Amino acid sequence: MIPTIKKCLTAIALLMAANMAMAQTFDLPQLAEQLSGPAVVRGDFIQEKHLRALPQPLTSHGQFALSRDHGLLWLLQQPIRQDYRITPEGIARRSENGWQAVDPQGGSARQNQLFLAVLSGDTQALQRDFQLELSGEATAWRLQLTPRSALLKQIFADIDIQGGETVTQIELHEAQGDRTLIRLLDSRIDDSLTAREQRDLAD
Repeated sequence: MIPTIKKCLTAIALLMAANMAMAQTFDLPQLAEQLSGPAVVRGDFIQEKHLRALPQPLTSHGQFALSRDHGLLWLLQQPIRQDYRITPEGIARRSENGWQAVDPQGGSARQNQLFLAVLSGDTQALQRDFQLELSGEATAWRLQLTPRSALLKQIFADIDIQGGETVTQIELHEAQGDRTLIRLLDSRIDDSLTAREQRDLAD
């Protein structure tokens, strides 16, 4: 009798553990909700461009500010100063005459548009162009993107994204063998943009 009871209790415990594991599964809708939650995220970035023809990566540094409602400011500080604005309407670069639109067909423009979708958690937009595979949990997750269309396959082999409360790393593997690694450091969540950020995203 006692062995039978023990077996039943063991089976119940295993069933409860399985149900808890299923309930705690971190999925794409939860990731989208988590990343789109903060009104503003800002921080520093380090970008490494690994080219097959060069022994050392090309490294750049800067700051970023992501607004849930307005878009992304990508402010390159080193080795040169150059500001970019990425919104659903397109990509612009700051010049002496104000913000100038960037060619939306260029490879770098396509890459920047992906940044906005990734950082804002727009998984529905990403799913139109990529097959998504999510693993991990809310505090430490990994999202792998594999291109669906022939056009994107000519640009990217795959994209690997990691994060927790916010995105912490993006790695783009290009079809021709080059690789770009972007690390987002010291990300801080805020309720609103600064006055200058508001002007830059509103112009």
